[in-house]
Amino acid sequence: MITHPVLTALTRNDARLGLNRMRSFLAFLGDPLAKMPVVHVAGTNGKGSVIRVLARVLGEAGVRVGEFTSPHLQRVNERIRVADREINDDDLDALLNELDSARQSWLVELGGGEVHETSDLSFFEMLTAAGLVYFARQSVDVALVEVGLGGRLDATNLVEPLVSAIVTVSRDHEAQLGSDLASIASEKAGIIKPGRPVVVGRVPPDALKVIRLFASERDAEMYVADEDYRILHSESARFSWASANLSLLDLPLNLNGEHQIENASVALAILRVLRDAFPVTEAQIRAGLSTVQHIGRLEWVAEDVLLDSAHNGDGAATLSRFLGTLPRDRPRTLLLGVGQDKDVRAIVVQLAGQVDQVLTTHCSHRKASKAAEVAHELVGFDLPVLPAGPIEQALPLARNGGALVIVAGSVFIAGAARDIVEGTAAAS
Repeated sequence: MITHPVLTALTRNDARLGLNRMRSFLAFLGDPLAKMPVVHVAGTNGKGSVIRVLARVLGEAGVRVGEFTSPHLQRVNERIRVADREINDDDLDALLNELDSARQSWLVELGGGEVHETSDLSFFEMLTAAGLVYFARQSVDVALVEVGLGGRLDATNLVEPLVSAIVTVSRDHEAQLGSDLASIASEKAGIIKPGRPVVVGRVPPDALKVIRLFASERDAEMYVADEDYRILHSESARFSWASANLSLLDLPLNLNGEHQIENASVALAILRVLRDAFPVTEAQIRAGLSTVQHIGRLEWVAEDVLLDSAHNGDGAATLSRFLGTLPRDRPRTLLLGVGQDKDVRAIVVQLAGQVDQVLTTHCSHRKASKAAEVAHELVGFDLPVLPAGPIEQALPLARNGGALVIVAGSVFIAGAARDIVEGTAAAS
């Protein structure tokens, strides 16, 4: 399903961070987290890819895996998966209606007979509760849980994980997390639990210093990229990887971009930490890496359309590096649609050298900036920038003329473009 009335009604509360509401509601539901093994993954970029790799490899090993990720690309069901399958519409509808009834009873109990809106759940908190309840009922062996925003005050941060991970740290959501890397890192390091190990990807020195301090204070063993595990060699979606007492040579990876090798490296380090609870063989690792998929991330949906969910400067830099590996044998159009809280110029600065023009667009998502607003933000760039209207008009316009069309700027614009291309293919 695209969305659900229960979720739509809660969007007014989206900006709220904090753990008290979620802690209280989960207790009211009977604590679906009780005894549930969890891997908790934070990071500015790369969280979803790490979870997708983990899920595929563990699935190859016969582990029943639950995945809770966000945001979704096309369907809200994408956020809740068990055994590599999205929750179906009927199950999600029944679960959300059940939880909404529980929410109303909880609010009355909480308010001593009166409903207080300031205590109500957000869209994300309701979906988080739905995912945890569904995983408990589906008897998953392990739940892979992606942080929604930051970490310390995120609704997912009530889990007691077998292992936590911080994949990347860069600037994004600065209004909520802070404008410097140390502040952002401290929010993400808030997921580190006492005595529980944490895997850290390649992060800037200022961020790593903060994460080390948190881990030390909480007696959490750290496994750090390039220190405790490393990529030995990478080329053309193949890489070699090593940690203490283990080397894996010439591994395949069914994801585009060098950054996905970095993400896969973090996933392999997590698997090493989990090896006693969930042992996997080299053959299972290879099978998982060679079949993993993550839609909307450097994904070719047509010969002339490349989708990516890059929505900040670091994500755009990664996309730019990938574009630099492609032949410059035709014009390139960046079809850009962003959320209202994004630094548009930071995205385009990274991509300007790889494209010939920018068409700005928007979709129906409530957080989408209008095409004209995005174009206005780009005044002064030495690059043609034109507002092209809604994505339903802009994508056909961009494809008319033989250019390579790169759709980027947000997950929801990538999802809207994917819907259009899939609809075109189905109709042809």
